[in-house]
Amino acid sequence: KGRNRMKKWMKTALVLAAAVCLSVAAAFTALAAQTFQITASIGSCLIGSGQNTVDISLSSNGDTTGTDGKIYLFELRPYESEIGSRTDYVSSVGAGETRTVSIPLNKGTAQDRLYSRFVPAVFDGTTFTAVGAAHYITNPEVVASNQDAFKTPLTKKGLNIQLNMLNDAFTLGVKHVAVNIAFSQFLGSGIDYEYDGKTYHFNKSVVENYDKVISTYVGKDISVTAIVLNDWNDAHPELVHAGTAKSSSANYYMFNTKTQEGFETTRAIFAFLADRYSGKNHNSNYAKISNWILGNEINNQIWNYMGPADLNAYVSTYQQAFRTFYTAIKSTSANDRVYFSLDFWWGAPYENLNDQVHYTGKGIVDTFNALAVTEGQMDWGIAYHPYPYPMTEPEFWDDPATGLVTESADSPIVNFANLHVLTDYLNQDSMKTASGEVRHVILTEEGFTAQSLTRGDVSDIQAAAFAYSYYIVDSNPYIDAYILSRQVDAPSEVRAGLSFGLWSCDMNQGNEIVAVKDRKLWRVFHDIDQKRYTLETSNFAKSIIGINKWSDVIPNFRWKSLEQ
Repeated sequence: KGRNRMKKWMKTALVLAAAVCLSVAAAFTALAAQTFQITASIGSCLIGSGQNTVDISLSSNGDTTGTDGKIYLFELRPYESEIGSRTDYVSSVGAGETRTVSIPLNKGTAQDRLYSRFVPAVFDGTTFTAVGAAHYITNPEVVASNQDAFKTPLTKKGLNIQLNMLNDAFTLGVKHVAVNIAFSQFLGSGIDYEYDGKTYHFNKSVVENYDKVISTYVGKDISVTAIVLNDWNDAHPELVHAGTAKSSSANYYMFNTKTQEGFETTRAIFAFLADRYSGKNHNSNYAKISNWILGNEINNQIWNYMGPADLNAYVSTYQQAFRTFYTAIKSTSANDRVYFSLDFWWGAPYENLNDQVHYTGKGIVDTFNALAVTEGQMDWGIAYHPYPYPMTEPEFWDDPATGLVTESADSPIVNFANLHVLTDYLNQDSMKTASGEVRHVILTEEGFTAQSLTRGDVSDIQAAAFAYSYYIVDSNPYIDAYILSRQVDAPSEVRAGLSFGLWSCDMNQGNEIVAVKDRKLWRVFHDIDQKRYTLETSNFAKSIIGINKWSDVIPNFRWKSLEQ
């Protein structure tokens, strides 16, 4: 059954990928197809071994009638959608030839091609017309000054930390933490930064505060994940996707790489962050970010707003920004990891809303991957949020009873009850990296309430849910990190029925987070990744869940050999 299910998944994914690839290619060749019978393709687009050229493999076939018998190569900046009336091609080859052409990379200059894409075209004596899909550089990591290997933490245990409780977090043995970085805070004055011939100005006090926090985490061997968010900035409207109006229903906005000013400023911020937190910059006290996430839960536009759009248009816009982000990060630190974020709505949009601002997580993944196959693959990963459903109850093991959590690749929701559905899906060959590896997955926001709207205090169930979920993750080799939300309850969440904290909070302090008392979850979290204590500490949870052994419900349970 497993093999048959995988075959069905692979077939579905391949059909979807083919459909999206064809639609992308058609966008470049539809006009040409009306006139020309020749097509061209870029097989690879790589920075050369000398790190100062772009080497582009170009081939073509078909009837050259109506052309001058050549294939021309044009450079397009991310904000340029077409060749138009341009004549400034960068190279040409004879039609029907398979050739690799080399052009200068120009890195660090106003003519920098690191972020550009390249498109083949023909000339009819008057106009140049694209006859193939555009292709980006796919190996920006080769020019990175930081080639250090990725540092894998000792365990997968992570926590969203309250800054005024760092000592408590260190006592808990946290190995992963997420840090939100909002665009609106960074531009300002005090730090001048030059990129590709232009100078940009950054807020010194904000940057130095991040320096301090991130370097403190790194000093305790905690791996830092940055979530880069685009909140509205009245002083810099160019940072928001062109044409997007401010919306009361949007928390964050789509990054803008569709205009020249938007692209150049956005790229400069990405590059500044990559350099500042490469672990090699003395100005930040060698602060290091290892994992980078662009945006939050992008299958719901409340977190990444651009206005109603169909899936292909939305993903294409997002991926253009993501590729800019990816290139800035990877061209600075070769082995950093770059992710996009999804909530747990997988085979269905949020609450089944088909309104062009909510999308299925699976649809995002399929479309993103297919577009990357056409325009140049990246080593992207997924930052996933597998909360229980509903979030106001801590149990996830009974979620299949809702009918929304199934074993199907199209399960409406994928959370801890069926988390293998996500990693099984990414195990398909069509989803793997160009080198054949399964893509990285990190869990960067998930939690379990200690207060039920109907049952009151359920802190024991909260602790049991964490133990069970952590063991699921720890026994899945395709998930690298589990960052629990949160160290201390947030009053705004508590009022919504969500008491996620290891600590309760003082509800008489408005929205200020002030810890009051630790819960059972604190001890379970502390011990969960320690071989000597983990099974003893989690033993209470088995009767709550209704099992005799963890290995009965968790495939490849890590501590099976220690079970009694």
